[in-house]
Amino acid sequence: MSEKKGERLPKTDELAKELTEFLSKKFGSRVKIIPTAAFFPEEEEKVNPPPVEKETELNFDLKPEELVAYLDQYIVRQDHAKAVLSTKICTHFNRIKYQKKNEDRISDTVGRIKNNVLLIGPTGVGKTYIIKLIANKIGVPFVKGDATKFTEAGYVGADVEDLIRDLIREADHNVDIAQYGIVYIDEVDKIAASRNSFGHDISRSGVQRALLKPMEETDIDLRMTHDPIGMMEEFEHYRKTGKRGKRTLNTRNILFIMSGAFADIKDIIKKRVADQKMGFGAKLPSAEEDALILQKVKSEDLIEYGFESEFVGRLPVTAVLDPLSVEDLYTILKNPNNPTILGKKIDFMAYDIQIKFSDKALYMLAEQAFSEKTGARGLVSAIERSLLHFEKKLPSTKIKKIAITEEIIDHPITILNSIMEDPHNSKWTHQFNLVAQEEQSNMIQYIKDNKDRLANQFNIDIEERIHFIAEFCCQNIMDLEASFVKVKQAFDNAKKIEVDFSKAHDIQLILDDEAENYLIQKQLNEALGMDSFYTWLNKNFEYGLKLIREKTKKKVFTIPKEALIQPAIYLENLVKDELKEIEIEKELKEIESKLKGIEE
Repeated sequence: MSEKKGERLPKTDELAKELTEFLSKKFGSRVKIIPTAAFFPEEEEKVNPPPVEKETELNFDLKPEELVAYLDQYIVRQDHAKAVLSTKICTHFNRIKYQKKNEDRISDTVGRIKNNVLLIGPTGVGKTYIIKLIANKIGVPFVKGDATKFTEAGYVGADVEDLIRDLIREADHNVDIAQYGIVYIDEVDKIAASRNSFGHDISRSGVQRALLKPMEETDIDLRMTHDPIGMMEEFEHYRKTGKRGKRTLNTRNILFIMSGAFADIKDIIKKRVADQKMGFGAKLPSAEEDALILQKVKSEDLIEYGFESEFVGRLPVTAVLDPLSVEDLYTILKNPNNPTILGKKIDFMAYDIQIKFSDKALYMLAEQAFSEKTGARGLVSAIERSLLHFEKKLPSTKIKKIAITEEIIDHPITILNSIMEDPHNSKWTHQFNLVAQEEQSNMIQYIKDNKDRLANQFNIDIEERIHFIAEFCCQNIMDLEASFVKVKQAFDNAKKIEVDFSKAHDIQLILDDEAENYLIQKQLNEALGMDSFYTWLNKNFEYGLKLIREKTKKKVFTIPKEALIQPAIYLENLVKDELKEIEIEKELKEIESKLKGIEE
């Protein structure tokens, strides 16, 4: 069909509209034409020019000791594992940053080995938790996979390369960010080849081989023909930017961290240690040494366990996590950053119910969790068993506060029935207040123990403010770092008030310590808005202070706490005192002048 002179052919959407109207008249609204332009933009249509994409720089400047200090806030014990992970991860990212910055003066070493890490430790000691904390702190994309879910390439099942594609999604499809991600694979001990069988095993040694290249360096194809979601995401990216996304991602800077319990590897290590002894000196380790036997693990033990030497070679760094004792579990529960206790408090606050845990109750929960031999995971089960009936019943009552004591942990049903029979008994309120005081005392002690670190991290003076800071931390359900971020913001707001008032009125207003603390507490406990407070400050102090400045030329005023509580009375007395001082000075000058005249 030829186009007539002066006329243009209808666009796809125009043609679709006309066809839809025609068919609707004949067949009703069941028929509708969808133009292909809805899926593929026509060549004649202008595509918006893509935004200029800048390569994302690796913003990393942490040092190993700083990362260890951060982990210490959340992880009990595991000093060796925290030191190894912090050191090797910081070195990995700082090295990448250094090489990018100096790529014109140095070249990357051919065949370099990344600091991929193997974590070994019993279940429930915090292997996954510690990696999530690190990824969150350094701000890189993080994905977790289960080694048992993967199969060798070419077989039906999940592909190990899917984890790299998941990194892209975690990085919001920014390949420049994804290339610095962390891939964490749990239960890697489950893909060790069986030592008692022969032949090809697609779920074990095959997966090891499939992981070799991504763990070192390879280009991963980001497109999957069998992934409709990925295809739709790629089209959406094209529709918005007008250009195709990157097709591949190189894994050279992606850090791989593997973990597993490796329960049976102790026997291999024991045998090797015993074989290395000679003559009558040969003996197996004692019961005390048995607890630390994993610390002696070597590459040869992992190979005998069922891993191929090439796979072990890709994991040059090994960190062993220790089993947790009852005291460790108790310390975990008492830590103000513990997500288990914070999570349970949020569960009850969802019904506007405050709960507080006594120290004795926490210790009993730790004992119950230890008996399950599942590490920190047992803490969740122990808490749920003890509080499930309370969580079910109390939301239907008017009870808004409850103390979790050792009696509740020991006999939950009996105590719940007693509370329901006499909910207004002063005994329950008294218990809650006692446990609340105990919690605040623990918080004060924790802040004192970490005073130097917190003061340096947030640049605030903590010494004279520990009590009201601890009170704020206990009143809010958030980890200590999040609480201190709000405390720091309140401090900064108080300082900003002084600066803004000085700029606006040429009067330097200084809040003394008590006034500053009062203002900070008002912000934290009453959600005082700084804009409204600044308006109030101007209204109450501007005229009086300017009057004194005009009379006395004074420009610096130190404001006490009582001035913020009763500004009118304070300013009235201040004006009187300042003017009285002027009169006294005037009289003194007159007397000095008269005396001088007499002498002459």
